[in-house]
Amino acid sequence: MSQNRILIVEDEEDIAGFVSLELQHEGYITDVAGDGREGLDKALNENWDLILLDIMLPGLNGMEVCRRIRAVSAVPIVMLTARQSIPDRVAGLDNGADDYVPKPFAIEELLARIRVLLRRTQTQPDEDTVRAGDLVLNPSTREVERNGQSISLTAREFDLLEMFIRNKNHVLSREVILEKVWGYDFTGETNVVDVYVRYLRNKVDVPFDSPLIQTVRGVGYMLKE
Repeated sequence: MSQNRILIVEDEEDIAGFVSLELQHEGYITDVAGDGREGLDKALNENWDLILLDIMLPGLNGMEVCRRIRAVSAVPIVMLTARQSIPDRVAGLDNGADDYVPKPFAIEELLARIRVLLRRTQTQPDEDTVRAGDLVLNPSTREVERNGQSISLTAREFDLLEMFIRNKNHVLSREVILEKVWGYDFTGETNVVDVYVRYLRNKVDVPFDSPLIQTVRGVGYMLKE
């Protein structure tokens, strides 16, 4: 199995060097970009399995870098941020990030989140497509179509949609969704579920004017076929 390649876009040299060294100790291949424009160039012109992206960057801020990457690629993106407010975290997710880690962070937590994202994007069960009405999801290729039209999803959006399809017509609480999609060790707020459900609706429901994902007030969500 080939080594995973991780791009670190971080202007603080001490942090970038420390994270790069720890990742290399874990067997990853790493490269570092010290500003937003260099990071965007490397992200778009080289192949990466995951990108660690700081928000406060010179040249081009991390939010904009994330948005531009996500416009053309579904590579997993973990945002590193010193900002602790929920709106700032939601803004990162709105721009396409798959996860965020607030600074200062424990390297063990960062490594664990990287492993989870890589495992979900690269280790898929050998099985046929799963369906809900005209929505078709292929776990092996991570492709999604609705009414014959291809839909581009981030790694986390795909995991969430797959969970919904496999539990279609069943109401799921936010806590259950967090457990199934983000994992037992997730320490963030449950409103991250609402953010990602909104993303999915904008991609798999709104363009087709036929909602599948429904809100069950006071309980959670369900995908109703």
